[in-house]
Amino acid sequence: MDSPEKLEKNNLVGTNKSRLGVCGWILFFLSFLLMLITFPVSIWMCLKIIKEYERAVVFRLGRIQADKAKGPGLILVLPCIDVFVKVDLRTVTCNIPPQEILTRDSVTTQVDGVVYYRIYSAVSAVANVNDVHQATFLLAQTTLRNVLGTQTLSQILSGREEIAHSIQTLLDDATELWGIRVARVEIKDVRIPVQLQRSMAAEAEATREARAKVLAAEGEMNASKSLKSASMVLAESPIALQLRYLQTLTTVATEKNSTIVFPLPMNILEGIGGISYDNNKKVTAKA
Repeated sequence: MDSPEKLEKNNLVGTNKSRLGVCGWILFFLSFLLMLITFPVSIWMCLKIIKEYERAVVFRLGRIQADKAKGPGLILVLPCIDVFVKVDLRTVTCNIPPQEILTRDSVTTQVDGVVYYRIYSAVSAVANVNDVHQATFLLAQTTLRNVLGTQTLSQILSGREEIAHSIQTLLDDATELWGIRVARVEIKDVRIPVQLQRSMAAEAEATREARAKVLAAEGEMNASKSLKSASMVLAESPIALQLRYLQTLTTVATEKNSTIVFPLPMNILEGIGGISYDNNKKVTAKA
């Protein structure tokens, strides 16, 4: 027993393979006879040119002549009983106008996009839908609103490729019976209110300032650890401290400064201070 999907496909318009019947064959021979009588004038009206990127769906007495469209090249259309419809197989660009969408986190945004699709089955595109391009256009709008309505604003801004791929999958599944194959879906622009833009900019600036303070604190901590290690090395070798003084003087002198600060060791200053203190004490005692 066939599944419901197969039965639905078999019952679609354009897949009926029943024959013309007695009346149909009579009209067919009469039309063919009319073409022969009016030959060669009729041949110019019965022969149609189908371009390389086009296909022709021929209706004979209201029925599709074959499951597969005709073309490209020359096709024969009998007078009075045949009607044909040309279908363009080139890729069509469907520009979705800005859609006002309420996201999952209650933010109103306007999103527009573009859909690229092409017709792969001319018979299905003509027989199964009234206006295939208009139907695809409206379906693309509703699918865009439905998919973006389930996303938050941050997900829309950061996951455009994933959202576009999900929209493409949904459109491709829905338009398969129409003979449409969706090639690509792109989200062009996401517009948010100006007030929300300012709030997001302030939030991003505060985040950057907080990150800068954290990095500065980490730098100070690393510098203090390095200074501690350097002080321990210098404490083990007093000569190294003197060499560091001389190196600092050389660095200052190369910058063409008019004032040179010459640092003195603390023990020298303590010695000078001790001598002056002892001299003052002796002078006081003599007095």
